Amino acid sequence: MSFPCWISPVRRVSSVVAAASFLAATLASAQSSVAPSQAGAPALSAGESSSLQIASSSAPADLFADPAAPTPGRAAAGGQEYGGGHGLWSKAKSNFAFEAGGGFNAPESNSITYGGNFTVGGGVNLSKHLAVLAEYQFIDDKLPGSLIAEADAQGGHAHIWSLTLDPVIDLFPKATNDIYVTGGGGFYRKVSSFTDPEEEEECYYFCGVVEENVVIAHFSSNQGGFNIGAGYQHRMGGMYNDSKTKLFAEVRYLDVLSPAITGLSPNGSGLITTVQKDTKMIPITLGVRF
Repeated sequence: MSFPCWISPVRRVSSVVAAASFLAATLASAQSSVAPSQAGAPALSAGESSSLQIASSSAPADLFADPAAPTPGRAAAGGQEYGGGHGLWSKAKSNFAFEAGGGFNAPESNSITYGGNFTVGGGVNLSKHLAVLAEYQFIDDKLPGSLIAEADAQGGHAHIWSLTLDPVIDLFPKATNDIYVTGGGGFYRKVSSFTDPEEEEECYYFCGVVEENVVIAHFSSNQGGFNIGAGYQHRMGGMYNDSKTKLFAEVRYLDVLSPAITGLSPNGSGLITTVQKDTKMIPITLGVRF
């Protein structure tokens, strides 16, 4: 019959089509499993590609984060350490203390009369309640009339220079109006001078004869001394009453331990002088402290 002869060519065509389809599927699967390689880099196999993907997914998230801002070093902070308000230099400055003032003196002994004084000092604030100041003071007092007459002079004065160490105890350091006590001691030099008027020629725009008091004799002594007193001070502002500038008024008792002078002729001038020991006075001083 003719049927078997016809089916044999059909089977051959089917076998060829099936073989072609299987080959095409195999090639497509191989191409999709291989990742395209970068230019100039060798291609990775399917196993290597899978390992790379697993490693990438397990990498920590902060690996690709922006780097943290660098911490400023000591050099960068140096400007704030000395130029800012929290450095060592600023702290040291806040501990410094200064004062200046002047006033007059009332006598407590017969070797001087009334006069004036000038005081300047500096030191350190050890705490809010305590400061220690080194003070320089100059005192200019007149000599009593009886002492001048005994020396057969026309006038006279006593000059006292001192350098002392004086603690200041602040009783109410945070108050606007404050009370403090102070006192101390140190070195005192006293020079008593007798004067007579003399005529002298002075020339400025024109020349003329004027009368001036000239020292004709003097005596001096170097000794110790002490003072003690109290004062009132008013703090000048500050948001929290923390201003360092204060106006003060104080009264002290001062005793210069000068020796007695009996029947002395100053500088061999023939003037006879008698002065009791110790030079006592009450200086009253107004000034500013900061």
